[in-house]
Amino acid sequence: MLNTRRKRAVTRLKRVGAILGIIYLIIGASLYFYQEKILFLPRPLPDDFSYEFSHPFEEVFMETDGGRINMIHFKIENPKGVVLYFNGNSRNLASWGRRAQFLVDKQYDVLVMDYRTFGKSKGELSEAAFFSDAQYCYNYLLDRYEEKSISVYGRSLGTGIATYISSTNSPKQLVLETPYYSIADVGKSRFPIYPVKWLLKYKFQSYKYIQNVSCPITIFHGTNDDVVPYTSGKELYKVASKKNAEFITIDGGRHNNLRRYDIYQQKIGQIFR
Repeated sequence: MLNTRRKRAVTRLKRVGAILGIIYLIIGASLYFYQEKILFLPRPLPDDFSYEFSHPFEEVFMETDGGRINMIHFKIENPKGVVLYFNGNSRNLASWGRRAQFLVDKQYDVLVMDYRTFGKSKGELSEAAFFSDAQYCYNYLLDRYEEKSISVYGRSLGTGIATYISSTNSPKQLVLETPYYSIADVGKSRFPIYPVKWLLKYKFQSYKYIQNVSCPITIFHGTNDDVVPYTSGKELYKVASKKNAEFITIDGGRHNNLRRYDIYQQKIGQIFR
């Protein structure tokens, strides 16, 4: 009787183990095959959509390698310089353009792009395409401004792109808001039981790029960020050149509210004075 009970218990455990194994594999396969839907949350716009902003702007379309990129170029009289702004992983220029206008208020021209499949931008997504399109945007500014007047600003997803572009060019400065060490580092914090590093097609290895950035770097990160862990931004700072980099800790700051803090506003006022 006792042996029968033990056999039944072992059989149940094997079944539970098999079910858990199947669930593990299904979730792992989903992470691999559907990672673009997890990582990127674009909101497409019709080509005839009319943007409305409080500052003067020009809407620009640019053909890139296999893509067609939509950009907003804010222009003011006698700007102090220009900012190339790389946004997060959701929405489109209708919202990101409004968000970037705080830099126009600092008397800077600003160029903001929509990534492929976002807004009116077209083309197939890939990590190489993100970087290639970003370089097209940088070149667009090089044709119109002196490089020493170009600042690069990245937020969330855009910090990896901003860091890459700054590593292959020579802008005036690089500003990173809620950056990550790598996308794998962020994924590991969310899915600790999976080999995220090997599942991801998109690496965005900011820790590699930042080591080749020669311009001044300013990093902002909140201690209560529930999207990109504070530790990920801190690890990124550790591999940057300490003579050029400054890390601003915002106690209690979350992923989307750093602008509410005086320390952020004060530092932004200093670097964009």
